[in-house]
Amino acid sequence: MICFSLCVTVGTPLWQKFRWFHKNKYLFSQGKECNGVRIPVDTTRPNPNEVEFDNLYLDMNGIIHPCTHPEDKAAPKNEDEMMVAIFEYIDRLFNIVRPRRVLYMAIDGVAPRAKMNQQRSRRFRASKEGAELVEDKKRIREEVIQRGGYLPPEEIKERFDSNCITPGTEFMDNLAKCLRYYIADRLNNNPGWRNVTVFLSDASVPGEGEHKIMDFIRRQRAQPNHDPNTHHCLCGADADLIMLGLATHEPNFTIIREEFKPNKPRPCALCGQLGHDIKDCQGTAREKQGEHDEFADSMPVSEQEFIFIRLCVLREYLARELTMASLPFPFDFERSVDDWVFMCFFVGNDFLPHLPSLEIREGAIDRLVGIYKDVVHKTGGYLTENGYVKLERVELIMQAVGVAEDNIFKKRKEDDEGFKRRMREKKKRMKMEQRGPAYLTTGQFTPHALGGRNQPEAVQNARHQAYEMRKQSMERNNKSSACPDNSTESRGAKRKAEDSDSEPEPEDNVRLWEEGWKQRYYKNKFDVDVMDEDFRKKVVQSYVEGLCWVLRYYYQGCASWKWYFPFHYAPFASDFKDIKGMFTDFEKDTKPFQPLEQLMSVFPAASGNFLPETWRNLMSSPDSSIIDFYPDDFAIDLNGKKYAWQGVALLPFVDERRLRAALADVYPDLTPEEVKRNSLGSDFIFLGKAHPLYDFIQELYRTEATEVTIPADLCHGIQGTLNLDDDPILPDKAVMSPIPTLRDITQNNSVGQLQSNSDLCLLSRIPTNVLKPEDFERGGHRGSWRPQLGFNPNRQQAHLDQSSFRALGHNLNTGQRGRGHFSSAPPPSSYHQGNYRPPHGGRHQSFQRKTRMLTRTNTHTTALILIMKVAEKRARLQIRGLTEVTT
Repeated sequence: MICFSLCVTVGTPLWQKFRWFHKNKYLFSQGKECNGVRIPVDTTRPNPNEVEFDNLYLDMNGIIHPCTHPEDKAAPKNEDEMMVAIFEYIDRLFNIVRPRRVLYMAIDGVAPRAKMNQQRSRRFRASKEGAELVEDKKRIREEVIQRGGYLPPEEIKERFDSNCITPGTEFMDNLAKCLRYYIADRLNNNPGWRNVTVFLSDASVPGEGEHKIMDFIRRQRAQPNHDPNTHHCLCGADADLIMLGLATHEPNFTIIREEFKPNKPRPCALCGQLGHDIKDCQGTAREKQGEHDEFADSMPVSEQEFIFIRLCVLREYLARELTMASLPFPFDFERSVDDWVFMCFFVGNDFLPHLPSLEIREGAIDRLVGIYKDVVHKTGGYLTENGYVKLERVELIMQAVGVAEDNIFKKRKEDDEGFKRRMREKKKRMKMEQRGPAYLTTGQFTPHALGGRNQPEAVQNARHQAYEMRKQSMERNNKSSACPDNSTESRGAKRKAEDSDSEPEPEDNVRLWEEGWKQRYYKNKFDVDVMDEDFRKKVVQSYVEGLCWVLRYYYQGCASWKWYFPFHYAPFASDFKDIKGMFTDFEKDTKPFQPLEQLMSVFPAASGNFLPETWRNLMSSPDSSIIDFYPDDFAIDLNGKKYAWQGVALLPFVDERRLRAALADVYPDLTPEEVKRNSLGSDFIFLGKAHPLYDFIQELYRTEATEVTIPADLCHGIQGTLNLDDDPILPDKAVMSPIPTLRDITQNNSVGQLQSNSDLCLLSRIPTNVLKPEDFERGGHRGSWRPQLGFNPNRQQAHLDQSSFRALGHNLNTGQRGRGHFSSAPPPSSYHQGNYRPPHGGRHQSFQRKTRMLTRTNTHTTALILIMKVAEKRARLQIRGLTEVTT
């Protein structure tokens, strides 16, 4: 498969999500089939993209969710099928990236309290939306059946609750066991895994998956044996991974993620057919799939494609954008990147709400960069340093934003009204096009289609025909004005929803575009008066603490496990006054929650089945001291947005002291298995027999040594501390399969070991620049553009020699003029605008031009296939790994 990745649209705002990068053409490999048997990809061969990745990091939650409850294909029937789907997903990523040193799998563990508030909101929303969907399906099913529609019988199937993908559940414990088996199997049977060091950080290890990965990278960078030219590849769908990758300052950092394809069709939740939503279901009979309906249970599924996001290219864009002259201090590009990452926090992240005046879709990051470049001359230095914030300098940025807040809100309203006006006009045009002309004359003036065979009638009495046309037009106008607006019928009648020009808008009591917006904002959102300076200062102080916490989290790790922003809304930029002394430091030696404690903090009562019975009762019993943490229903403030999923869920915050006090009475009820699930763990390290560290670990178990430091020279410069595991994977010890359909590993040649990293300089080689001067201009690539193949801008392109043209001419039968698929007829006239010229001269020259034209326009599939075959055999292509790529 050849995947075209579209990562940047040059000429659009530079900071719009993933539109920062070049278009590249990457070669992805997958196995082939022979007589119904799949032949695996040989991952020991060089990467077809002409780049060798050293380390591959998998943010596993981005893999677990689409494999357990996919949106574009049939869901797995049971948990075993889910595990197999996860294995296949990891295999495909490994085949694409082919890491040579490290594979690090990180599953989300217990999160910091600042993140748990967002998790709580998501899980309560998911539970509420699931219950509403069940009610909607029941109601719409009854309506469709009453209208005489047909619906397939309702399946009695337990709905998969995605909330189980949370640390502490049985599902996550089973997933960890399955992944240990999977790693051992691949180390024994896949040659590409032979020398790879595999790390598994399951849900028992505290921390979010992507931040556990960042901690691993930071620790290895601090080691004296670290290779600064290590090429990292991180797989994940979160946009924050770009910021985290930039925060490492690694010169070779690539992100691989699924290519987002908007408007993908989803089957109706009632009838299972494509092309409509559940609210539009009419209960029509399903079309037969195949001659004998043999494809009834299969859905057309296109294999997911991936894109590479190269942070070295983004760094080139940032260098162009952030470089400043005539500074009163030395310019440091790496420090300016840190400031840029910090400023992105103001437009919102997982831990803080965005400032009301800064919306990313309105170019907020561009605005912040512009203000930063204007104000930095006054600050006397950079905003951040090694993960710490210079608050007195940040205040200058915020005050500059605050001056423009009033104009930002007014322009937002103007843009919104302009958009609504354009949409109303578009709807009117579409209605007019559907209805056709208001009046069509008949008789001798009837319109005739061009090229029609029937001759128009001769004009006989034009004055009488014109009179009839005026008469009918007057009658039509009289009918439309029969019920004037001031009539009783008009005042009492309501227009149908489908005849309305605009959809009902949510009520907005704040009205930021009108005078007094700050007074209304604090009254509606916080229920306080704007004159309450102490409260406003308290909100700003919490937000300042949040900015310091998030930056420390990105650059050093979790500064406090218990800190969180205690409000649902952010303050205004103009409120950031005298913030220098608002923050000193975080509380030391805070500890993360236990897994079951996190479940009690983020789960609604509807998901209480994942908890022990006595713990579950605290969520639903009227006598529970914490029953107020689990409301059956809650309000969602749209906060100026249109859809509920964009709004703010107004849930009460969990009081940690009250929660722990309530749980103290039910802790003795835990079974030994639940106690084990409720404990915190460490990373696992897995090695194959060919790995240099294999014998070293095997010797540890013979001598029963504890807390041994990994020799860096045996493990690609990686260092850390090894501890003996109670249930290790050892050589010649069978590994039992937790999935009935997969076989046990009876002859094991791998080893699995507990590994706890301890917090224990060479010059790096900066990648070659790939951007050209015109790439920074709006509307670049105006001429003929060719995609870069792989990661090498100087890669040799394929070409055809004279013998190839002769062979191609023989296959195409060009000597028979006017016959076959490819005759000597010239191409359409539109091609005359390019380099094409009508054929003349010798036969061979004419055929060469014709072949090149076919290759450029990609209009004839047969010719392209023949060109590739001949090119591979006769032109001696120099593209390594092409034999593994199916086109």
